[in-house]
Amino acid sequence: MELIIQNEDIIYLPLVEDSIIWKTERKGYAGQLDFKVLDDGNIKIEEGNAVRFKVGDNQIFYGFIFILKHDKENIISVTAYDQLRYFKNKDTYVYTNKTASEFIRMIADDFELRCGEIEDTGFKIQSRVEENTTLFDMVQNALDITLENKKEMYVLYDEFGKLTLKNISSMTLDILIDEETAENCDYTSSIDSNTYNKIKLTFDNDKTGKRDIYISQDGDNINRWGILQYFETIKEGENGKAKADALLSLYNQKTKSLSISNAFGDVRVRAGSMIVVKLDLGDVKLNNFMVVEKCKHEFKNDEHFMDLNLRGGIFNA
Repeated sequence: MELIIQNEDIIYLPLVEDSIIWKTERKGYAGQLDFKVLDDGNIKIEEGNAVRFKVGDNQIFYGFIFILKHDKENIISVTAYDQLRYFKNKDTYVYTNKTASEFIRMIADDFELRCGEIEDTGFKIQSRVEENTTLFDMVQNALDITLENKKEMYVLYDEFGKLTLKNISSMTLDILIDEETAENCDYTSSIDSNTYNKIKLTFDNDKTGKRDIYISQDGDNINRWGILQYFETIKEGENGKAKADALLSLYNQKTKSLSISNAFGDVRVRAGSMIVVKLDLGDVKLNNFMVVEKCKHEFKNDEHFMDLNLRGGIFNA
């Protein structure tokens, strides 16, 4: 392992106490690196310093120090975030006829962020007003609109100092989680969150002076679960019927989640990856791809383990 901190022209290879923890989440959070270093009187680090972490030839993390905590034992606890931390900034944007990819590049230019591979999402968003909201929410709205219209999910993340956007289908890994590779697991099937069997969309039509209503529903699942309704007011230019049908196809299903503890670590795994899970959980037998929603890697001495939060399908987002 190699951990480097750069403060202006000075480069430190500090003595790391305990473990190094790297965390990622699929949406709405920056990549995070946590570690502790010994303050021997010769190390001078501060907020904003660059941090680079590598394991062998694998480039794991590049970001910047945001939090420093000192204790009486001269130990400094450090929290660094990658570029996505700046997506917590709020702003107002008005854009027309742009793909989510083009919108991300526009934000990157405005906030002086480095871009790597940004896949073309292919769907032009006709018109969008984002007022006084975080860049995270703006981008996620654009990606959600793309998902609703193209049935394709994209993941935005920072890859060693470069913003990266990939179709989740290209993030499939040849990794198997089974009884031998996972120490413990917890499986949940639910209709309590992000499950809807009735979609109701409205549009205030200025031309007719009336409110247009679009409904798409599944009578069989309404009989099983009762009415679980999703409601949204749509904007001009959106196809209400097509959007209602698309939302029903996305959300008219159980959400399935799986937590894995202390699996053997693999540095290729990050939030957004798809891995194979083969587990016999009694009533449920899993043998399919699952999406990594959250990922925590812990590196300590020669050991490397990871905790994973997984979802049962691409559209259980």
